[in-house]
Amino acid sequence: MKKDERGGVPVRLKCLQICTRAEEQPMSTRRDFLKEVGLGTTAFAVAGELPQAMPGRPSSSAEAAGGQPSSIMAIAAHPGDGFFAMGAPVALQAHGGAHAVFLSLTLGEKGSATIAPAQYGHLQREASERAAQMLKAQTEFLEYPDGELPASEEAKIAVCDLIRKHKPGVIVTHWRGSWHKDHRACYEIVNDAIFYAGLPALARKDPAHSVRELFFADNWEDATGFNPDTYLDITPVFEAWMQACNAFPMWRGETGFRYNDYYGSLAVERGCLSGYTKAVALMSPPEQRTRRLHKLSGG
Repeated sequence: MKKDERGGVPVRLKCLQICTRAEEQPMSTRRDFLKEVGLGTTAFAVAGELPQAMPGRPSSSAEAAGGQPSSIMAIAAHPGDGFFAMGAPVALQAHGGAHAVFLSLTLGEKGSATIAPAQYGHLQREASERAAQMLKAQTEFLEYPDGELPASEEAKIAVCDLIRKHKPGVIVTHWRGSWHKDHRACYEIVNDAIFYAGLPALARKDPAHSVRELFFADNWEDATGFNPDTYLDITPVFEAWMQACNAFPMWRGETGFRYNDYYGSLAVERGCLSGYTKAVALMSPPEQRTRRLHKLSGG
């Protein structure tokens, strides 16, 4: 058991490990920071307590068991996004025994210039199911038309229902700063779906569930305004995640972009910045980054 020097509170390590914006500090401060924390630091939850629900969202009646990694859901516009940009955090949580789900809002059926959409969508679905099985995760699909994902109330309620069904403690999804319209729509859908999922007064098949943490994935298509504040050590699952992604032909550059080289190299770069062998960077909403202290410590 360690003590958090910011507040002197007994803490326990969470599965999701966080390095707090080390790259934004002046170089001398950053060196001292990395030295002090052993080239990385972690976010802690108070021992014996659960993290508070996200501000403005009701508490859930279904709480995660203490000491267990949080259940997780990756919600992506297309199957490839879910596994390439969001798959490593899902793999890590599943590796620790957590319930893990990949939800794709479309099949990405228009992603090939040489294969008809219906056939390609079928291939994408099959690849998702194989990859999820390799990572001990589940899959869900809503199958809205690729390239035409609507940020509609219907879509938001559909995602709300799946959040209530699977009760994730953590959701990873797209950041809004994207050139891809489906990604921007997914961001809007997920944020409102989380709100709806936590409303007890909204009667649906399953009871209300409040998501504890929301993160935005490091996706090359969603780079505008993406400022990572969280570094997750994915070293234990890196090889398994890469193998799972290999179930997708597009992973190896079929559509012109070498996803395997990009995300494999990015894991090394993010690992260098955080002091891990392999890592992914995530971004959390401003309200989630808020610190709550009993006193200020200048140590």
